Amino acid sequence: MKTKNIHGKTVFVAALFVASVFVLGIKLLNPTPIQIFVEGNDVAVNQIPGFFTYTDVVIIVISSLVLGICGTYLLLSAPAEEPAEDAGKVILEERKRRWNELSKTLKNDERKIYETILESDGIIEQSEIVDKTGLPKANVSRSLDLLESKGLAERRRRGTGNVVLLK
Repeated sequence: MKTKNIHGKTVFVAALFVASVFVLGIKLLNPTPIQIFVEGNDVAVNQIPGFFTYTDVVIIVISSLVLGICGTYLLLSAPAEEPAEDAGKVILEERKRRWNELSKTLKNDERKIYETILESDGIIEQSEIVDKTGLPKANVSRSLDLLESKGLAERRRRGTGNVVLLK
């Protein structure tokens, strides 16, 4: 499995994201509780809870913009996940590499059946195994029982037949 290295730019953007969330939360939860009125030569300061000053609004707008930009950057700069098909191919390739060691432990019919499943990308109908290997149905069934007991294959019922999967 591949791991992503976090570069300096991503760390900086993530820190900006967290800081802007913090500033935005503080400003939205705690508006400045005072307002200053100037009438002629008189200046009055009143405490009015729940009102935002122009400075509060500017800070909220800037924090929101930084939050949006940072969030967009973090979402778009993340590498796309590999599709499940690729993961299946990786697993199948690993099984093919293990095949040399595994083939020594299997009997002739088991080896032939395992090879057939492997060549079919790890999934095949049981009736196709009979056709491709030329083995009798009873031998295929017995060999699949042994492969299942060894944890190498699995049969799943599909309609009137079975689908065989590599484990």
